[in-house]
Amino acid sequence: WPSIYLGIDVIVNQETPPHQDQVSAPSLLDLVVSLGTHDAQFHISEIGTIFDYKPGTMIYLAGKVLTHLVPKWGKGERIALA
Repeated sequence: WPSIYLGIDVIVNQETPPHQDQVSAPSLLDLVVSLGTHDAQFHISEIGTIFDYKPGTMIYLAGKVLTHLVPKWGKGERIALA
């Protein structure tokens, strides 16, 4: 299907360590979509923010600029499209 994004990563039941996206441009926003049955959180280090990252959550962020992570969660299955 047509997309403005160069690629899509599918992440299943994996913690995401602190990182900045390597392929993104600093001036563009990346989209991360949360699916599944989990109770995970989404952290953005530079601004000291923790978001609930429940299924159905969509987050746009400058992934090349902001360090972000998803630590281990308590229960459920996590699928993320990034």
